[in-house]
Amino acid sequence: MLSLPKGYKSHLNIRDTEIAVKLIKDYFEKCFAKKLKLSRVSAPLFVKAKSGLNDNLSGVERPIIFETKDGNSCEVVHSLAKWKRLALKKYEYCIDEGIYADINAIRCDEDTDNLHSIYVDQWDWERIILNSNRNLKYLKLVVSEIYKTIKRTETFIVGVYSHLKPFLPSHITFISAQELENTYPTMTSKERESIVAKKYGAVFLIGIGNKMTSGNIHESRAPDYDDWSLNGDIIIHYPLLNISMEISSMGIRVDSSTLIKQLEENDCIYRAKLPFQQSLLKGELPQTIGGGIGQSRLCMLLLQKAHIGEVQSSIWPDEMLNKCHLANIHLL
Repeated sequence: MLSLPKGYKSHLNIRDTEIAVKLIKDYFEKCFAKKLKLSRVSAPLFVKAKSGLNDNLSGVERPIIFETKDGNSCEVVHSLAKWKRLALKKYEYCIDEGIYADINAIRCDEDTDNLHSIYVDQWDWERIILNSNRNLKYLKLVVSEIYKTIKRTETFIVGVYSHLKPFLPSHITFISAQELENTYPTMTSKERESIVAKKYGAVFLIGIGNKMTSGNIHESRAPDYDDWSLNGDIIIHYPLLNISMEISSMGIRVDSSTLIKQLEENDCIYRAKLPFQQSLLKGELPQTIGGGIGQSRLCMLLLQKAHIGEVQSSIWPDEMLNKCHLANIHLL
């Protein structure tokens, strides 16, 4: 649902916004890559449909499909969750090294609003880890480093534009989906996220996709990249809109036994026969941690914008365009 903050006026005009977006992206990318020892690589816009490489997200989103002149059926990627793991092996990266890429995707089934666009831009990253680091302690360590980089970027951009005021908390709070269900059993998943984000300012919600004691899941996730017990979302309370905003989805990736278990739970064991999944089951791929960080969402957050369309160019319903114009929200 579209939210129109009363009396809204952007701190930056469109021209200055475009400059600020570049500053944020360059600064965050440099700090983030250095902190996690990541090298930038080129990313595919599409993959072969039968490769099993595309991200199935929650399982209901339709990929954009086209056929090449030589008969290959291709899908525009939703994310690079699985492709990156193959790339780390192919490019001969070592433990504690990794890669990141700029990804541009189209999610045609997205319900557009202040945060959601059919155009997605994010930093997709992946890092090789030891098998012994497949645990919550290591996951939390990496999440904390990413959050510190977000906070550091806020400090940087506030220093450039003094009329922006910092609002992010100094640290991120960790909480599991099960703990949230125990505390707020009658609420929906999104209601729980909203209340805990508002309470702490920034949280990492652990266990997305795992069944909780009620038999429910917090939110559906594809079964063949994240380990549902070792993944989560970075969620930040955004005061301007009084909402919770997911900035990043990430996690320690499945090993062979977890892959089979999660495919069976999702009734899609047939995917085990696809090329990527076969490579994983044969032990040919490294153990990794990875995820995606929304570029436009980060810029929207740090520039304190009311709509993601103020920091990215996309397509919006005519009714939304008219309402935003009347509310002094200038979409690119």
